[in-house]
Amino acid sequence: MPSKINSIPSPNSVNGSPPVVTSISDVEITSRRKPFIQPEDDQRLPHPGTARVNVAATYEKPYGTTENGWARRHQDKTVLQQHCEFFDSDHDGVIWPQDTFWGFHQIGFGIILSLVAVFIIHGNFSYPTLSSWLPDPFFRIYTANVHKDKHGSDTGTYDTEGRFSPQHFEDIFAKYARGRDYMTIWDVLDLLKGQRCIMDPIGWFGAFFEWLATYLMLWPADGKMKKEDIRGIYDGSIFYTMANRRTAKK
Repeated sequence: MPSKINSIPSPNSVNGSPPVVTSISDVEITSRRKPFIQPEDDQRLPHPGTARVNVAATYEKPYGTTENGWARRHQDKTVLQQHCEFFDSDHDGVIWPQDTFWGFHQIGFGIILSLVAVFIIHGNFSYPTLSSWLPDPFFRIYTANVHKDKHGSDTGTYDTEGRFSPQHFEDIFAKYARGRDYMTIWDVLDLLKGQRCIMDPIGWFGAFFEWLATYLMLWPADGKMKKEDIRGIYDGSIFYTMANRRTAKK
């Protein structure tokens, strides 16, 4: 019996361009995890496969974070550097362990969890950002080289230069949340399993820690992590919102 092939007609099909094939019935995983494709009648996100260097652009937010002039004020930083900025309180491009501790504490983590975060983050992510072969005795992270901290078994939303890939971000929800605008803990477990690369224990643990920290940060009352909140973690804008909200409650 021939395979059923699901394809998307190309806008240039009249010019002889081939259709975009996204799944084959004989390869069940391709039918279960379909990539994100914009509706033909609402192409609001141009070139989703092209990574943006300084804007966390998504289908719902094609201009990234515009609130309080975020995108305009961060034109000179990659999205990954924006993600780290909150923890670099003096904006000198160097994140000390104590910076990470106070950053996590400001957004609601207790002393124990903040210390755990410090040991995990600086123990693993300090060395790749150094310009020397010698380890830093203070385990500092240098944001100029933070793109070197990218690990395997992740979502691919950050590329190897610290850019933000809209396609990979949207694929998180298309493949593992069945197109919903939120993720549950079960969706995250499915994502961690689906994105796992062979022989990559550092990547497995890194992805697990990052998503666990994300869930603990957001701690959704209904168990649903909103897509926009997750996007805000990628570009770091939500950290300021969370810290300000916590300060206002005191």
